[in-house]
Amino acid sequence: MKWMRFRIRTNEESEDIIVSSMMDIGLEGAQIEDNAPLTAADKEQMFTDDLQDADDEETGVDSCAVVAPGEDGVAYLNFFVEVSDENILTLHEYDENGNEVEVFRTPDEMKANIKEVLDELREFSDIGDGTISVDITEDVDWINNWKQYFHKFFVDDVLVIPSWEEPSEKDKEKANITLHIDPGTAFGTGMHETTQLCIRALRKYVKGGEEILDIGTGSGVLSILALKFGAGHAVGTDLDPCSEPAVADNKKQNDIEDKDFDLIIGNIIDDKKVQDEVGYGKYDIVVANILPYVLVPLTPIVPGLLKDGGIYITSGIIEAKEEVIVKAHKDAGLEILEVTRQGEWVSVISKK
Repeated sequence: MKWMRFRIRTNEESEDIIVSSMMDIGLEGAQIEDNAPLTAADKEQMFTDDLQDADDEETGVDSCAVVAPGEDGVAYLNFFVEVSDENILTLHEYDENGNEVEVFRTPDEMKANIKEVLDELREFSDIGDGTISVDITEDVDWINNWKQYFHKFFVDDVLVIPSWEEPSEKDKEKANITLHIDPGTAFGTGMHETTQLCIRALRKYVKGGEEILDIGTGSGVLSILALKFGAGHAVGTDLDPCSEPAVADNKKQNDIEDKDFDLIIGNIIDDKKVQDEVGYGKYDIVVANILPYVLVPLTPIVPGLLKDGGIYITSGIIEAKEEVIVKAHKDAGLEILEVTRQGEWVSVISKK
């Protein structure tokens, strides 16, 4: 079997949004190659544009000039698609009803689709130079190769561990809570700083019995941990139908009953049907670990979802965008409770 590799040159800050966007056109799973990070000054420059006023001149190809000399801050995203002897690619997409369907494209069509998505992303984000290269790879088990990089780790007293590893006796002594997580190729593991900021915030604000809304739930990490911390019920929303099997698998691994964690597929920002299904004024905590360009339009609807006194936890925020998100909370009529940091990432927490 042969695989065609589509390789995108970008920057580290754009990895998540590009991987997510590529899934919409059938590219599932990415091999990510990171290099040395940008300097603080470089990152500040990259994120000085106003999210709501960015124009093509500010976010176009020339913006990659802020990348430090050499490969500092550069990332390469590799997507692999099976290619037939007739040079046809087989992809899997989802129709409007969430059903998986096979789609067949030529390499040129696929490259054009990738370029179209990257051009759309440039309108609101610096994605580096976004160049695309295409080549053929040998038959390798690339779909499972990423597992060698994901190992058990702790977030304070929470042990996060995949199914192919066993906890040591020392792990068992240290862990008060264990999260069994197999993220697959579609979603994160909880290792990223932004997720850890949310985990710590949930640990602080979950007192017992809360109704949780997890926007952009992915593999369900935050909802499952909120339930393990003592929350009474969780609702997760996600744009990607791939979230359904990921959440189902992780609920099973963590002995979470279906009645305790509901998943809704759709866009809560602009889909009234999704908003109605989620419900209004019923959540003690809303958590959203999403990039700033999504948090800005999301935040105005959050007060209508929260109970009076409810807590809104946001993360996924690079330091240079802190004030943008703080302003979004305040503009929505929310009271800032705290801003926490880990590395160069920020979590903004407010109260209705």
